[in-house]
Amino acid sequence: MVDLEAVRKFFEGDKYATEATGIVIEKAEKGHSTVSLEPDGRHLNAVGGLMGAVYYTMADFAFAVAENCDLESDTITVTQATQMNFLRSWHGGKITCNADIVKDGRSICLYEVKAYDKDGRDLALIIINGFKTVKK
Repeated sequence: MVDLEAVRKFFEGDKYATEATGIVIEKAEKGHSTVSLEPDGRHLNAVGGLMGAVYYTMADFAFAVAENCDLESDTITVTQATQMNFLRSWHGGKITCNADIVKDGRSICLYEVKAYDKDGRDLALIIINGFKTVKK
């Protein structure tokens, strides 16, 4: 069983996701996580849409939490490759990302991350390959 508060405390070290962007960890377990964000003006592009980097940061963070929430593990997994597919425009309100493991190998893993709007509509589908390495 993962201690959610301990995971949140550990991932406070990811200053860009937690402080600069404002992403919140809602759920963390090995192979699955949920993160959320209430976008504001700092998340918008020049035409008032949500910056693509917001989706990427949320997906990458959700992946990191799901894959690295076992704080006692002697390995750490980092992003190796990402494919992002935008499905619909965001029109306000909270965004939620769910990361789910598809394949967990000895040295690589594959995750599917989905971003949803406040009404549960798909905003983006992100596929992330991770590479496992020994903690330093």
